[in-house]
Amino acid sequence: MALFVIGDLHLSFSCDKPMDVFKGWDNYVERIEKNWRKLVSKDDTVVVPGDISWAMSLPEATKDFEFIESLPGRKIIMKGNHDYWWTTMKKMENYLSANGFNSIHILHNNCFRYENTGICGTRGWINEKGEQAEKKVLLREAQRLSMSIESALKQNLRPMVFLHYPPIYYGDRNEEILAVLEKYSISECFYGHIHGKGGSYAINGNVDGRYYRLVASDFLQFVPLCISEFVQTDNLNNQD
Repeated sequence: MALFVIGDLHLSFSCDKPMDVFKGWDNYVERIEKNWRKLVSKDDTVVVPGDISWAMSLPEATKDFEFIESLPGRKIIMKGNHDYWWTTMKKMENYLSANGFNSIHILHNNCFRYENTGICGTRGWINEKGEQAEKKVLLREAQRLSMSIESALKQNLRPMVFLHYPPIYYGDRNEEILAVLEKYSISECFYGHIHGKGGSYAINGNVDGRYYRLVASDFLQFVPLCISEFVQTDNLNNQD
């Protein structure tokens, strides 16, 4: 059983929002499916940290979810800034159940177990050059991340964090999110949102003792990234 991550699928089966108008996005859905089926088995887990569908509502997103459901593996999805279909946890869970989307799970104020790792995360908030983060929203996202991490710790799992927005980008830092990562000694943080030439400014490596990795689908060339190497086999009780 392996752990993968790929963000920013930007599916649009039911709306007129083709991503292949952008450089490098040609035949992206076919590429995602081909690479996903090649690498991911039914027993694997894939985390998708946001910007999943361009749909404006859950009913409109059905074909996009049908596509995701058809792919192998357990999928753990999060909210991105373009997921306008996102609603309450109860409504989303009822929708997934009613449509038989049993392999898709919502990460929101909670966590999911993968071996002895807790898959944790939240959307985060803006951290881009020239854009001002709204303090109230940023504090709310930091709280949601804390709740997700605490959920993992209560289950004696080592938290691994996934965000949609990057906490560090082009010299800017979201100190509230970074404070949470520091408080809980998070070792890895995977994030999406950054596309095209912006990827050259993204953090991919260790900063302040923490590993960061951009996992937007175009940056990964539409190939799910295996991150099983970051999963530790010991649990918290066995750590010194």
